[in-house]
Amino acid sequence: MIAIDTNIIVRFLTHDDESQFKKSLQLIEKNDIFILDSVILETEWVLRYAYNFEPTAISKALSKLFGLPNVHLSNPVLIAQALDWYLNGLDFADALHLTQSQNFSHFYTFDNKFIKRSKGLSNCTVRKPS
Repeated sequence: MIAIDTNIIVRFLTHDDESQFKKSLQLIEKNDIFILDSVILETEWVLRYAYNFEPTAISKALSKLFGLPNVHLSNPVLIAQALDWYLNGLDFADALHLTQSQNFSHFYTFDNKFIKRSKGLSNCTVRKPS
């Protein structure tokens, strides 16, 4: 099994550089692939900011990639949950933070939008410090 970086995934998904796309495709087709959570987080950011992809397009592309039989994630259930919450209004990073905090009673932040949008999603309550 090999691990791949954000730029491999971005080239694969955007097909914006023919040479790098072909090399990315070969890696993904011929190997068992592990994708780190940090690479997923960075990939979403690059697709959103550098390529102006909308959340629906990002979620669809990542879901297809993660659905390949040779692609492995640290916790596919949590990543799927984060993508779902992302599609329903949470920032992707916030969604990923919240999915990985579900075994805790609280997640503290100063981000009011995160607090508001996370209400009722998890047993982990997102709140401001007092």
